[in-house]
Amino acid sequence: MKTYTILTLLFIFLGLFKLSAQSAPGSGVPYLLLDDFTGSLSKLGTEWEGFTDQVMGGISEISVSRIPDPSAPYIRMQGRVSLERNGGFIQVRLMLVRGSKAFDGTPYKGIRLTVRGRDSGYYIFLRTTSTLLPWKYYAAPVPVSEDWSIVEIPWSTFGPGDYGRMQPLKVNSLKSIALTAYGKEFNAQIDLKEIGLY
Repeated sequence: MKTYTILTLLFIFLGLFKLSAQSAPGSGVPYLLLDDFTGSLSKLGTEWEGFTDQVMGGISEISVSRIPDPSAPYIRMQGRVSLERNGGFIQVRLMLVRGSKAFDGTPYKGIRLTVRGRDSGYYIFLRTTSTLLPWKYYAAPVPVSEDWSIVEIPWSTFGPGDYGRMQPLKVNSLKSIALTAYGKEFNAQIDLKEIGLY
């Protein structure tokens, strides 16, 4: 009876340890949920914001909606991407931290998204504490189809943006992540159901 009690307590302890390890952010765990759109804020306590190339003189247009789908809510970004006036992007951006601090992504391998979309031309843009100028960023393509799919994007996939030379991505100094329609004239529509680090 005593042995049985000890084993039971041991299994309970191991179960609690496993649960803690899976849910503790930044501790070398396999997955960190950033957002599943079940609340008004992300799981980090930050908000999604929509931007277009109009901040630098372009004419692209964006609409961002939260869709309360019964199966699972999601966010939809849609709009017209135009290359006129040196433009060419629309995006929804999530700050990973507030203030001047950096988010350390080194415990993880990259970004995991549950997405669907029309056409192509979608990217993840990352900014770090070193990318102070608006045209400095790191980018990786996001392949989509009209059906929901899970896409994993390793850190090694990210390269510098179009303007100027940059140092390799430092994932220990991340500031923001953005889902972006970019680089060509098209009517963009992309849905994001979940995003996290794996």
